[in-house]
Amino acid sequence: MKILNKYILEKFLKTFVFVVIIMIMVVVVIDFTEKNDKFIKNNVSYIDILNYYYSFIPFIVSLVTPITSFIATVYVTAKLANRTEIIAILSSGKSFKSIIKPFLYGSIIIASASFILNGFIIPHLNKDRIAFELMYIKSPYFFSDKNVHFKIDEESYLYLERYDNNMDIGYNVTIENFDSLKLKKKLFARQIIWDKDSERWKFKAWKKRVLNIDGEEVENGLEFDTTLLISPSDFDNKYGLSETLTMSELNDFIHLQKLRGSDETKFYIIEKYIRYAQPFTVIILVILGVIIASRKSRQGTGYLIALGFSFAFIFIIFFVMARAFAENGSIEPIIAVWLPNIIFSGLTYYMYNLIPK
Repeated sequence: MKILNKYILEKFLKTFVFVVIIMIMVVVVIDFTEKNDKFIKNNVSYIDILNYYYSFIPFIVSLVTPITSFIATVYVTAKLANRTEIIAILSSGKSFKSIIKPFLYGSIIIASASFILNGFIIPHLNKDRIAFELMYIKSPYFFSDKNVHFKIDEESYLYLERYDNNMDIGYNVTIENFDSLKLKKKLFARQIIWDKDSERWKFKAWKKRVLNIDGEEVENGLEFDTTLLISPSDFDNKYGLSETLTMSELNDFIHLQKLRGSDETKFYIIEKYIRYAQPFTVIILVILGVIIASRKSRQGTGYLIALGFSFAFIFIIFFVMARAFAENGSIEPIIAVWLPNIIFSGLTYYMYNLIPK
């Protein structure tokens, strides 16, 4: 790597790490101040709090990576511009691409690390973070949905009138089995109870109807047990669940939710697309940051950094709005997640064509 590339790349990566550390310090102080009352109320030990922030910090780092990389880019480029280093580089016969190149290398390093962390490492840490928050921060969870429907296989559907997640008991349960849209079997039970030892469901006070060519067969009994493609975890608190799944686990979970015909599948699909889109967001914002801050400004570095914050704020607004549209079903999830990247890619290309090279 050329001396110029090494010089800029080193400055960029060091500044990125510095910005991340500052951001983390601010976020942790604010978060601790907000949650301290609940820590005291629940008598949480210092060790547990430290373990919580051990998993909380990587989560925040991954969350703010696109913005912190953008801010670091703007800061480094603005410093180079105000010290007329960019003018000197261009005057020596180098093109503007030679200035962008080390930032591009740095953004690829950050983007690759971000994808690996988000997809395979941070989800394991998030399991501890989410468990801690559910135990000490969040209110007790009660499954309150009524008249719940599940697709338990390609031809069978389950209905529960209500479910008690504390006792793991479902009430007034119906399972219907179809063959080419024709009802073949119907099972009704007053209760289904989860047996932790056998990991099977017990049906209480059940009645089964089997429809065939000769007519209808009816069976009933007090109790029998069986396995179903559902478990008590399907009625647990779904808070932060997508953040605890690795890429392979997320793909398997999405497949299972599609099989069941769940309305919540789109939320996990959106999470999957975000993990793929975020590395490209880093690269796009870094290149945009170089273009924004490469001109020397009379207002100084502070003005360029403020301008960079403005663009970062606009990107966040675009991202939040696009995600909301995707969750509401107004836009296809893949389009909504990639829309901010597409818009800012166009903006980056337009601004690149305007600057002297």
